[in-house]
Amino acid sequence: MRSFKPRSAGGALGGIIGAIAMSVIAGVLVTAAVTPVVALSGISASSAIGIFEKLPNHLNPGRLAEPSTLYATDADGTPHKIAEFYEQDRETVGWDEISQYVKDAAVAEEDPRFYTHGGVDVLASGRAVLQNAAGQNLSGASTITMQYVRNVLIQEAYAISDPEEQKAAYDKAMEQNMERKLQEMRYAISIEKKYPKDDILLGYLNIALFGRQIYGIESAAKYYYSKSAKDLSLAEAASLVAIVNNPSLYQLDVEENLPANTERRNKILGSMLAHGKITEAQHEEAVNTPVEPKITPREQGCFLAEKSYGLGHFCDYVQRYIKQDPNFGETEEERTFNFARGGYEIYTTIDLDMQRAGLDAMHNTVPAVMDGIKLGGATVSVGVGTGKVLAMLQNRPYNNAQAFLDSNPEYTNINYNTDFEYGGSSGFQIGSTFKPVTLAEWIRTGHSVRDIVNVNGRTVQENTFRAGCLGDGVYGYGSFKFTNDNEGTRGNQPVLTAISNSVNGGLVSMQQRMDLCDTFSTAQKLGLHRASDLPTLDDGVTPTVPTLNGNVRDLSMVPSNVYGGIDEIAPISVASAYAAFAGDGTVCTPVPIDKILGPDGEQVPFTKSECTEGIAPEVAAGVAYALEYTVNNGLARHAQSPAGVPHLAKTGTTDDVVDNWTAGASSTVATATWVGNAEPVKLADGTMGRVSTQGFWGPSGPIMTADQTIWPAVMNVADQKYGGSAFPEPSAASIRQTMVTVPDVKGKSFEEATSMLTQVGFDVADGGEVDSSVAKDMVAKSDPEGGASVGLGSLITVYRSNGRATEVPDGLTGSTGRDAESALKSAGFSHVDFTCESGGRPDPKQDEVVSVSPGSGTEARTSSVVTLTLSCGTDEDDD
Repeated sequence: MRSFKPRSAGGALGGIIGAIAMSVIAGVLVTAAVTPVVALSGISASSAIGIFEKLPNHLNPGRLAEPSTLYATDADGTPHKIAEFYEQDRETVGWDEISQYVKDAAVAEEDPRFYTHGGVDVLASGRAVLQNAAGQNLSGASTITMQYVRNVLIQEAYAISDPEEQKAAYDKAMEQNMERKLQEMRYAISIEKKYPKDDILLGYLNIALFGRQIYGIESAAKYYYSKSAKDLSLAEAASLVAIVNNPSLYQLDVEENLPANTERRNKILGSMLAHGKITEAQHEEAVNTPVEPKITPREQGCFLAEKSYGLGHFCDYVQRYIKQDPNFGETEEERTFNFARGGYEIYTTIDLDMQRAGLDAMHNTVPAVMDGIKLGGATVSVGVGTGKVLAMLQNRPYNNAQAFLDSNPEYTNINYNTDFEYGGSSGFQIGSTFKPVTLAEWIRTGHSVRDIVNVNGRTVQENTFRAGCLGDGVYGYGSFKFTNDNEGTRGNQPVLTAISNSVNGGLVSMQQRMDLCDTFSTAQKLGLHRASDLPTLDDGVTPTVPTLNGNVRDLSMVPSNVYGGIDEIAPISVASAYAAFAGDGTVCTPVPIDKILGPDGEQVPFTKSECTEGIAPEVAAGVAYALEYTVNNGLARHAQSPAGVPHLAKTGTTDDVVDNWTAGASSTVATATWVGNAEPVKLADGTMGRVSTQGFWGPSGPIMTADQTIWPAVMNVADQKYGGSAFPEPSAASIRQTMVTVPDVKGKSFEEATSMLTQVGFDVADGGEVDSSVAKDMVAKSDPEGGASVGLGSLITVYRSNGRATEVPDGLTGSTGRDAESALKSAGFSHVDFTCESGGRPDPKQDEVVSVSPGSGTEARTSSVVTLTLSCGTDEDDD
């Protein structure tokens, strides 16, 4: 019951004046409603009519707030609801989807003359005038149409995203004064002229508040009685209609409310009986039925997607994707607001079969919690040429309730697969997974995967790295030392070997023949960027390391990055880049949404994947060739397909085995898998740091090799569903060995010789000193020698002269032994020996020289013995 206070004399006088005014208004309403029972005349009536007709008369009910729902499609094309979100729990239904008991209960109790008045019940308004004169509120005058109007105005207020503007509009809709009441009447009349009665009643039942966030009869029926509105019994229908009068007093999920709800329900049942809507028997049965709700909350949030499908983090990613999409509003707040009210049916790109396979493999290899390490594991798959996110999973399940997270450390709200703004972490160093980017630039600049490079670990000078975009055109002027994890591969080897065995030295040698800025430009075109901002200087803008464009998401433009992948990058970015290697060089921005439908089934625009040329098709084909070779002959053999689908892949491991990667693709699907340190732990010395994954074991093996189980598990399902064709044939230039003629460097200084050889593309080794007639410290010879044709990048060993050798004279053969001896002594050779060709005693005076050792034209020390072989006794035998 509504209470009222006794009124003062002044208040009573005001009430009398108000009664007179309402008498006039009642007449105006009759006229305006086009039900002319009384015709008014005179100044006061005309004035009243004028005032009334100047009020706005158009009210557009608009679209009601409804939940937005996320779906994932199964193999047979069946969509499965994975989560929903709402500001108002409402499910709009049609006329035939509501029990007639509900309709009759609403009309009988709230507006018995609903089907006969024109929007305003003059009798009820008259009664309200008398109540107002007696000091009571304008109660009992609101028809269902007028209540619908008020609800529409309230919903219009709720549809305003700005909190202050929303509150002002809501307060205006809820004002208890004559002006607001008059406006309600004007709108009600307009609504009645435009819509049929059943449509108005249907709108009222779909818009009404039933307590908490429950709006509309369908959601109320499901929440309070766990059934649809069309299946409500008479007693249930009346108990729900009772709630609308005063939700906080009558809602059924508060046990203390049940007696009050029962009382009002019975009153409604009495009204239904009085108006002939039910029989005596029905009335008696219903009033004797206890109010026994069966509460079924409509859960919302991404924890539902996690609970049912292991898609909590993906669900959160979809939300954040929409919140950054300008199609849904100008600001993130507006987009969030619209998402919760829009009634969108969001069909995601996720493949439930791939997701299940990945989750099973992840759970069997990488625990959510492990002593001594904050362990993380993540896998994401994207469609080649589409950017569609087909799988997204990690070792720690999703929840975003802080209290829950505090007591359940195995859960996290951080998405290891995405960039920071999409709910991700700060990313993870990708190690050797970056090497194919350097290879792409190598092929782009005209080199071949069969070119030879120095793969040894060594100390290099920073100024040997060209960097045209930096001040002096080189990276720097210091030096740094690097090593190889794979020390079994040494010397000068083909690039194909350096890639397949992941030998750092080979990539350093390759980069020394290219421009550092161009390599990172290629990386940028492939979509590779930091998952979070680089540390900046005091100005808050300039990165602390050189970058291509000076942006805080640019990769660190340092030589160690071209082979060691030192930047923290999200797995989804890595997967997208590898999709370009497999897809003719086309890189597509990741997209988690396939389509969005609005409440009316219309397509809703959203930001789709944008595909661009990251690298030229012939470059991509060359990279694919090398990475397929890595799968079949190198360190990525675990990425081979049991189904025979061609795969390309590359492994990656960071210093101290902190991070472990497998990234690769078929011609249809690309996948990146990371396992490592999700965050630092407290070390023995009290500092925070990341630890090696070596020595940690999961349920089925070492943590450091878990990626080699997870990646195939996902891709094997992808192969079965999407297949895959052979990668494009690489260009001849990218796979043939380039042959180069070795320059003749004899007689040059070692420095000049080195310059001549490296300019051609050879690697140079110092062979030390050799006996030579060439001036001391000048080049005596090279191996291979000048004029030889060898593979580009081969190692040429350069030998320097010690100046202690003399050339053995020519023309010695055919002369007598003595003449030859004389010639040798004249050249400086003091030790000459004679021997017979076929036995006997040599006679140097008569016997001719058959051969010389060392041979004529060769060089030897003058102290060396020169042996002359003579044709002993040949002339006598001839005679």
